[in-house]
Amino acid sequence: MALVTGASRGVGRGVATALRKAGAIVYATGRTILQADLDESIIRMRCDHNDDANVRRVFDRIESEQGRLHILVNSAWGGYEQMVDADGRFTWVDPFWQQPDWRWSRMMDAGVRAAFVASQHAAASMVRERHGVIVNISQWAAQKFLGNTIYGVSKAATDKLSADTAHELRPHNVAVVSLYPGLVSTEAVVAAGVFDLSTAETPEFIGRAVAALASDPMVVVRWSGRVVIAAALARYYGFTDIDGRLPPVLTLDEL
Repeated sequence: MALVTGASRGVGRGVATALRKAGAIVYATGRTILQADLDESIIRMRCDHNDDANVRRVFDRIESEQGRLHILVNSAWGGYEQMVDADGRFTWVDPFWQQPDWRWSRMMDAGVRAAFVASQHAAASMVRERHGVIVNISQWAAQKFLGNTIYGVSKAATDKLSADTAHELRPHNVAVVSLYPGLVSTEAVVAAGVFDLSTAETPEFIGRAVAALASDPMVVVRWSGRVVIAAALARYYGFTDIDGRLPPVLTLDEL
């Protein structure tokens, strides 16, 4: 029984798809989830994760229909919008003192805060059941400057959220991890047309990593509170991408 936030496109959509193929009952949320390219068996709920009442309705429905939640994947995020401003200027790489104010709010509210609130709801069910895995989709920007300061701060906050909630949930047999994809061939990345995708991961590959973690009865001992890399998990658990490839494990120096 899984919930994937931000599943309308990109990594979230791939995770929802892979978990469903692995046999999980999957609920998927997003602001445009009703238009998403997802299997009909995935239960879609439109949700703006900036709206706490919206989020509460999602978890109330899951509790009513399923009685429990085993997997939460926090993939909802904000801040990637409007990289080019009204004057045609690409603002993503601007120094922090020139960054638009809204980018901080989008990344911290639609990203970090959304993961925190969803994790609060999920933990209530998981602690009761003494079983569960929370996966926060994060990124190497937490450890190395990649693009702009706000991005790095928000991803570092995501990793700290994982570490500290894992500490509090460990006695209840609930695992929390930050999961790092590599370069993922999302719709936006493909459309950009500027990346070498020869070794890119598919969005579904990230979902296979989540499925492997959730299936491991020792996940709390092995991984909780840690940053885990999807490609490294593939080697540990023995899964591949959907085309049979094994994407490389990136390092900080290679980014």
